[in-house]
Amino acid sequence: MKMNDFRLDGKIALVTGASYGIGFAIASGLAEAGAKIVFNDINQDLVNKGIAAYKEAGIEAHGYVCDVTNEDQVNEMVATIEKEVGVIDILVNNAGIIKRIPMIEMTAAQFRQVIDIDLNGPFIMAKAVIPSMIKKGHGKIINICSMMSELGRETVSAYAAAKGGLKMLTRNICSEYGEFNIQCNGIGPGYIATPQTAPLREIQPDGSRHPFDQFIIAKTPAGRWLEAEELAGPAVFLASDASNAVNGHILYVDGGILAYIGKQPK
Repeated sequence: MKMNDFRLDGKIALVTGASYGIGFAIASGLAEAGAKIVFNDINQDLVNKGIAAYKEAGIEAHGYVCDVTNEDQVNEMVATIEKEVGVIDILVNNAGIIKRIPMIEMTAAQFRQVIDIDLNGPFIMAKAVIPSMIKKGHGKIINICSMMSELGRETVSAYAAAKGGLKMLTRNICSEYGEFNIQCNGIGPGYIATPQTAPLREIQPDGSRHPFDQFIIAKTPAGRWLEAEELAGPAVFLASDASNAVNGHILYVDGGILAYIGKQPK
């Protein structure tokens, strides 16, 4: 193995839903490794914010408006990217949502929406890029899975079902297209410190941690929330030639949660 195997120079990486957050952090890491970044989001305002954020970070990125659940829009976007930028070498299926609703209170429509974005979306995206990857003779697909690909938890029945399905879609893409030098793997993030989770991490007026913060710290051997940037290294590895023999694998970047039963109550 050569250290250059981790470089992505000349590669085109499409990261879905990457205007901000985890997708932005992953795309930024891929760019630092040499990849040319393409991303999409659901509306023009988000795309514009994403382009501005990449520009501020010194990254030239191409942004497109596209709903990953709309097969016609996805096919049109991929064709446009191939024409304007080039054939996609790396696809990161990051776009997703979660609805925290007790199962018996969740409507079938709400359940379907989560499944549509978190599972059907990656299927549609992968289906759109695989033919050109086959023609080119290589390709990397990275699905952003979750610890809920392995675990259940109250109020996230749709999300857990979608992410469990995404784990198996990852393995099936590996099974069907590995012979074409296409590697499909997943990343399962742990609990990430983001602006959305900031209220859960604030010290309470009495000096104690928020109950959910206490729960996460107690369940994580690392003893902390993870940073979005810590997903970039695993993504670069799975996008690079260094992982050519890794296929159908879910890499959990969770600070050790899945390996740990948790601290004994005092």
